Amino acid sequence: MKGIRKLKGSGKIDYDQVNDILFFKVDGREYSHSVELLGYVIDLDTEGFVVGLQIFDASRYFNIPKIALRQVNEWNFEASLIDGVLQVKLSFNLVIRNRIVEKSPILVQKIEQPLPNSRMMCVA
Repeated sequence: MKGIRKLKGSGKIDYDQVNDILFFKVDGREYSHSVELLGYVIDLDTEGFVVGLQIFDASRYFNIPKIALRQVNEWNFEASLIDGVLQVKLSFNLVIRNRIVEKSPILVQKIEQPLPNSRMMCVA
């Protein structure tokens, strides 16, 4: 395994209720290109760091009403790309019927495109 480059930053979250897409993004990074995966897309910057994530059919994926996804509170978005395996850890809170609900999925997928090893952590 080659050395791992690290990135830590603040970011934004957005939800497109019409198209049911939940989007996480690291601030201040220059977008290079996207890689489409099964059910989501990752955005990479010019240095090869994962700096964005779009989750399609988010309400169904998280089993959360669309209206609730507009009210995401605290959140973290971490991505690591080690030897061609992408691992994305999400953690966020939202309120559903006056109850705080926490979601913490981990997405893991093999990436065929050669990309440098990296770790990124983004918080609100």
